[in-house]
Amino acid sequence: MKHFYILFLFISSLAYSQIPSNYYDSANGLSGYTLKTELKNIVSNGHIARTYDQLYDGNGISGSNGYVDTHSDINVSSGNNYENDGTILDFYSENPIGADPYNYTHGNDQCGNQMAEGDCYNREHLVPQSSFSSAFPMQSDIHHVIPTDGRVNNFRGSLPFGIVDNSDPDLWVSMNGSKRGDSDVSGYSGDMFEPIDEFKGDIARALLYFAVRYEDTVDDYTSFVMFNGTNDEVFQTWAIDLLLDWHNNIDPVDQREIDRNNEAYNFQGNANPFVDHPEYASMIWNPTADTEAPTAPTNLVASNPTLSTIDLTWTASTDNVGVTQYDIYIGGSYSESVVGTSTTITGLVSNTPYCFTVFARDAAMNTSASSNQSCETTLDTSGGTNDLFFSEYVEGSGTNKALEIANFTGGSVNLSNYTLKLAFNSNSFSTVYNFPNISIANGDVFVVANSGLDSACQPQQDDVNNGITSFNGNDAIGLFKNNVLIDIIGIEGDGNDFAENVTLQRQESIEFPTTTYNSAEWNILPNNDCSGLGSHSQVLNIESFEVLNFSIYPNPTRGNTLYLSTNTNLQFEVFSILGKKVSEGNLIRNQIDISDLKKGIYLIKFTVGENSKTYKLVRL
Repeated sequence: MKHFYILFLFISSLAYSQIPSNYYDSANGLSGYTLKTELKNIVSNGHIARTYDQLYDGNGISGSNGYVDTHSDINVSSGNNYENDGTILDFYSENPIGADPYNYTHGNDQCGNQMAEGDCYNREHLVPQSSFSSAFPMQSDIHHVIPTDGRVNNFRGSLPFGIVDNSDPDLWVSMNGSKRGDSDVSGYSGDMFEPIDEFKGDIARALLYFAVRYEDTVDDYTSFVMFNGTNDEVFQTWAIDLLLDWHNNIDPVDQREIDRNNEAYNFQGNANPFVDHPEYASMIWNPTADTEAPTAPTNLVASNPTLSTIDLTWTASTDNVGVTQYDIYIGGSYSESVVGTSTTITGLVSNTPYCFTVFARDAAMNTSASSNQSCETTLDTSGGTNDLFFSEYVEGSGTNKALEIANFTGGSVNLSNYTLKLAFNSNSFSTVYNFPNISIANGDVFVVANSGLDSACQPQQDDVNNGITSFNGNDAIGLFKNNVLIDIIGIEGDGNDFAENVTLQRQESIEFPTTTYNSAEWNILPNNDCSGLGSHSQVLNIESFEVLNFSIYPNPTRGNTLYLSTNTNLQFEVFSILGKKVSEGNLIRNQIDISDLKKGIYLIKFTVGENSKTYKLVRL
């Protein structure tokens, strides 16, 4: 009886204990792989190998219920779980910002066979079981064996974790957004599995734990491609860089994970040190941390828009070690990462303005300050570009000459990215005029004149430049943006007269610039007529123009209904900030139901006839 009594006290004490306050004392002052080995000693001491079936419910373990305690969507201590309904907290099906696509109840729907998501759940070895031949205690170590949907578990298989290339034609995406597809991680070219951001840190810390707990044998588990066959480093370079980023930046430790770690300690008698001491990860794998961030990228230019793409170029950053990637942001939201200093952003919405910034990062995940912001508008479906255009051309007697450009883009435009170029006779563009670094308001014009402009019209001139205004009626003039032609008067390389001794005014029905000169777009006025210089009007389809002059409210909004100050029958489309269409329909009683939209920033485009208008919508 005495021996039984002592055993009873031991089990009871383990089941209801918390991680001791001095649990990590022997690791104090250590770093590098010495710290890693000491942590291995700490988490190995007291670790009780549970059976594989005990993971489900802790059957036979006094005071611990396995997954019921560690992976339930309820937590009294933190109060920060999701639906808080007691269902299984599954990393592969949980939707952190909305209703879950499906749920499992502990003890029910264990796999068995599965044919689709939501059929059943089973146990997922984050380090594949095939790597360690089903050995114990690895097979039932609750720190890295978690409950997951059987179908997603099957699709993940033994793939490494990483970032998936969203352009992979064979991309597979689960109902909560986890993905399987081609690698988008520098250093690895095979398929990968990418969980959602909410759980990337949880998974990273589980893998770091495994590297510590099984330090003596992990060099044999090389069938898992994240491992490099050593007991000290354990991970491939690309893998440890990724895991440290997930651990430190993407999904740091939160109270939910701390509570789960305490319950895991109750279940098997050891803890995950990277949950209790997140700093240990960098102290082991990056003990002489690079803390110097790269310089900010400069000279970012957005150019060459199409209906759905925009090109970006910038000047490279510098770093004390080396820049490894550039992160592209659209309107403040992350879009993609690239290695070089140029990229083409795809999947954009037509006739929509986009503003871009770029950040440089190094291997230690140090991030630079932001580049300059550069904005561009995708082409309209009708083929026109919503941009500045020529609105008047004065080719008068002698040097009575002027050029006018107009802004009807819907917003203020800075002229620093624009130039004028002159092509004499039948030659190519040569003479260049750079606009001053000022902005032109929507509906306003900018006039560049020759110093010989008629005195009555000189009050309308904004700048004087005799070089660009030395044209005659057979000299083509181009308006360029970022050195790309967007509008033209005349024909480059053609020496025939097209507008000698006349004034040309752009017709009020013209909406967009064009790279092909069309004389039908211009009204011809008498020689030396500059009476219209300094202003321009644009009159489009009256009905379409007026019905698109409305507002949306409330914006930003926490509600489920968006209201419009119009009763017109409009069509609408809602796009994510990256250009993916998420909703569409017709306006009903000046309201739109947005209850299906998650929190975030969207673009909402309204269309009537051939005209459209786009707003930014913020869902809080």
